[in-house]
Amino acid sequence: MMGLAYLGGLLLSIGAMALIDARWRLAFWNSPGASAAAVGAGTALLLLWDLVGIGFGVFFRGDSPWATGLVLAPELPVEEPVFLVFLCYLSLVAVLGIERMLRRDPASDAEPSGSASAPGGSASSTDAASNPGGGHP
Repeated sequence: MMGLAYLGGLLLSIGAMALIDARWRLAFWNSPGASAAAVGAGTALLLLWDLVGIGFGVFFRGDSPWATGLVLAPELPVEEPVFLVFLCYLSLVAVLGIERMLRRDPASDAEPSGSASAPGGSASSTDAASNPGGGHP
């Protein structure tokens, strides 16, 4: 059972990243095609990099009680592509989240909650993080 710990941790982390993505609609919940292309291309490039490194004898698989021990190719554990998917997804969500925070309207943060008026005079109940327009519908 210990052999599944690393793979299970990676899958749990991807799941947590998907929850963050879904909550703020950053990547797959905003633009699934572009997100899949970005994560897929990044994963493929890094996997190719790994294979080149393995071919030159630079990268090798270390023994760990936390890993499954299953390999896709010599020196390429089954956890490696899963880790690369996590790394690319994490990078995508982090960049899009930071971009969203930098685009926020600072004036909307200064108004007390519930008293902000949207254009047209009605109060807005959306938070700025879930609406790229800075909290205004």
